[in-house]
Amino acid sequence: MVRKWRRLPLNAAVLFLLLGVTAGCLAANSDVVSLSGVDVRLTGDASQTTQVSTALKVLLGLTVLSLAPALLVSVTSFIRITIVLSMLRHAIGMPETPPNTVLISLALFLTLFTMFPVVSQVNQQAFQPFMDGKMAAGPAFDTALKPIREFMVRQTREQDLQLMVEIAKSPEPKTIDDISTVQLIPAFMLSELRSAFQIGFVIFLPFMLIDLIVSTILMSLGMMMVPPVTISLPLKILMFVLIDGWSLVVRALLGTFQ
Repeated sequence: MVRKWRRLPLNAAVLFLLLGVTAGCLAANSDVVSLSGVDVRLTGDASQTTQVSTALKVLLGLTVLSLAPALLVSVTSFIRITIVLSMLRHAIGMPETPPNTVLISLALFLTLFTMFPVVSQVNQQAFQPFMDGKMAAGPAFDTALKPIREFMVRQTREQDLQLMVEIAKSPEPKTIDDISTVQLIPAFMLSELRSAFQIGFVIFLPFMLIDLIVSTILMSLGMMMVPPVTISLPLKILMFVLIDGWSLVVRALLGTFQ
């Protein structure tokens, strides 16, 4: 384990050197690239330059894939959806049913459904022009970030934005564009957590009412040795199935993003 950590600085240095060489070749379109006093001479025709450009795109794609889990949790609707579904599972009284695999898979597809308009804008405005060579990496990244920022701004409370600005000790922003993405992402996550707990509280109420009614009836009958869960759990499952609970929860949950 220690040896792996010792290799990290070397691997990072090699990666940044590789990025510097390829970026220099694409930007300057020159045969010589200078990096910290080291001259790297590249000779070849236009086909080799195209190969370098393709390699850079592959490297950027792999980097995005490695950061995909963090981006999925940080800048999408995944936080609210997965927390609400988890709280629903606990409200019913079955902490392990549905299994985590099923719950996360459902949350992923609901997130994709919710974020599909944003993903379409990113693909049309930034990703496809970048892959076709019509847009450089920097402008493509800025263009792709705009629809994501708009989505996060719509779901973020003003109080949470103000909190992050105060913590960062930044000057008071005049417009939403003055707020950096580093401040917007944690504010968005805080707002998502608040919204998820509010929805989860509303979901808990009817199930808690069933538990109270069952407990009261058992105590009035003198059946204090009978655990209320043994009777309330089947009743809660029956009620949830009869009212088509999954459809109601998903409809209400996705409706909060419109």
